[in-house]
Amino acid sequence: VQLQASGGGLVQAGGSLNLSCIASEDISSFVIMAWYRQSPGKQRELVATIANQGSTSFARSVQGRFTISRDNAKNMVYLQMNNLTPEDTAVYYCNSAPVRMKWGQGTQVTVSS
Repeated sequence: VQLQASGGGLVQAGGSLNLSCIASEDISSFVIMAWYRQSPGKQRELVATIANQGSTSFARSVQGRFTISRDNAKNMVYLQMNNLTPEDTAVYYCNSAPVRMKWGQGTQVTVSS
């Protein structure tokens, strides 16, 4: 399965971005899909998860600012990011949780202060 994330860019602090991730195959078999991010010099971290039935979870650092959704019919996962801060600067990736697919290239999010 190939994963392609998009929607990143440069935004000022307080701004918003909506990330999308499309999988080359059916994602409905993956009970939990997730967004991860990796900042320079740091380990990749789990940002948000969404189960097939719609339940979600978020890292404490993004709780209340990010929302995650999925559309199994389109093999897509989304991450709506609001009130962005410079600490959100990272490359964002989608995958299952736990990770079962090859990592895609991710999409760069840069938040300026």
